Amino acid sequence: MNIETSKVVEALTKVTDPNSGQDIISMSMVRDLEIKGNNINFSIELPTMETRHKSELNFACMEAVQKVYPEANVNVHMISRMGDTAEPKSPLAHVKNIIAVASGKGGVGKSTVSVNLALGLRELGAKVGLIDADLYGPSIPTMLGLQGERPRVQEVYGDPKIIPLDAYGMPVMSIGFIIEPEQAVVLRGPRLGGIIKQFFEDTIWPELDYLVVDLPPGTGDIQLTLVQTVPVTGAIMVTTPQEVAVADALKAMNMFLLPSVNVPILGVVENMSWFTPEELPDNKYFLFGQGGGERLAKLGKTELLGQVPIVQSIRESGDEGRPVVLKEVPFATEAFRKVAGNTLKQVTARNEKMGPTNIVKINT
Repeated sequence: MNIETSKVVEALTKVTDPNSGQDIISMSMVRDLEIKGNNINFSIELPTMETRHKSELNFACMEAVQKVYPEANVNVHMISRMGDTAEPKSPLAHVKNIIAVASGKGGVGKSTVSVNLALGLRELGAKVGLIDADLYGPSIPTMLGLQGERPRVQEVYGDPKIIPLDAYGMPVMSIGFIIEPEQAVVLRGPRLGGIIKQFFEDTIWPELDYLVVDLPPGTGDIQLTLVQTVPVTGAIMVTTPQEVAVADALKAMNMFLLPSVNVPILGVVENMSWFTPEELPDNKYFLFGQGGGERLAKLGKTELLGQVPIVQSIRESGDEGRPVVLKEVPFATEAFRKVAGNTLKQVTARNEKMGPTNIVKINT
């Protein structure tokens, strides 16, 4: 019997990784594939030998290959990616960069920045996903026109996994897809953390270049759960120009810069930088002062990624579910595209200069 390597590999693309929900070939889990006569030998690399469903995964590999070559002897060896003392590994190894969008206080337009940043990166050719981690005030379903939509659930080796919704070709997850729009979210810390973990560990995300995470304001349980669950490539701070917003944003930024957290700051977005009436396009009215974004960037030893003016179309676009970065609105579209372009440059520079961020170990 002549066994072709390419057909074995193709067969193994039908086997699902129990952690990510992706196939084991695209997740680069197959190692040391060797064919000798009727014997097909290979290893499956797991994050840890404690991984559940090892037995089911083993039989799934054997079954997939023997559908193509019924008489083959398939030998699967399970190996651990790291030893027991190694750093914890990301549940989203197939996501290249995770970007946290954060602020010190509410009302600065953080969700608007997150949505337009994510779609702006997608316009630049990147594969992008978006998580609405603001569990108390999920606004992204409205901004993307997904109110009332519900995610599907798919079983992977008997465990339920969530399929993100799609918005303009981008996978999105929010608690707003699970609860009713008028329902109040009343949760304590451990439950908040559990939901955030589900968004990362129990959701089937495709292979992505960027996963943008819209955080609630402040430095609470959700922020800590994020950095303890996945390696965050970097954080983007959103502020308005006024001093009270900058002061609060500085506190939030300093949380990421703590030695125990050590998440790089990719840059600052200054929102509501000035007001320009549609009928007076050359006029700028600095309603909230000037220079706050530059001051925060300087304090964080980072870059000002962009300034977004107060333009009525930004609010209208968010309310109608088609973000302004997808349109051609004077001042507004250009501002968000600039933020996306500068973010891409900052992530590239960060990855050239620094190694991957570690998942944080915090004793609270």
